[in-house]
Amino acid sequence: MGQTEWEWPMAVSQKSHSERAALLREIRYEMTRPLKSSPSLTHSGQALSLNISSGGMLLLMDQSPEVEQVLKICVPTPILLAGTPTLAEVRWTKRLPLGKPNGSGMYFVGLRFMF
Repeated sequence: MGQTEWEWPMAVSQKSHSERAALLREIRYEMTRPLKSSPSLTHSGQALSLNISSGGMLLLMDQSPEVEQVLKICVPTPILLAGTPTLAEVRWTKRLPLGKPNGSGMYFVGLRFMF
C-alpha cells in the first residue's frame, strides 16, 4: 500500500527529540536569496514556532524555503518583547496536505541553529 501525504517516516531513535519543548510563538525571520540577475533579495516574514531545542526549532511557514537556506530568526526570550537574533539552516520541509493544490499552503520547516 502507498504512503499518503499524512504518513511520515518516524526516526528509529527518538533520543534527539527528547529535549524538545513546545513553543507556540510568532517568529520574525529574514531570508536572503541570491538572484542570478541581481545582487541579493532579502525577504522578511513571520512564522509560527511549534517547538524548540538546543539544536534547532520547528516552524510552520506559508512558504517552503530551500534546504540549506540560511534564515536569520528572532528566537523568543522569557521577556515577551525581546528576541535574540540567530542564524538557522533549513534542514527539511514538509508541505501540509491542506489548502490549494496549486502549491500554495502551509509548510513544516525544520531548522538547525548555526553556532
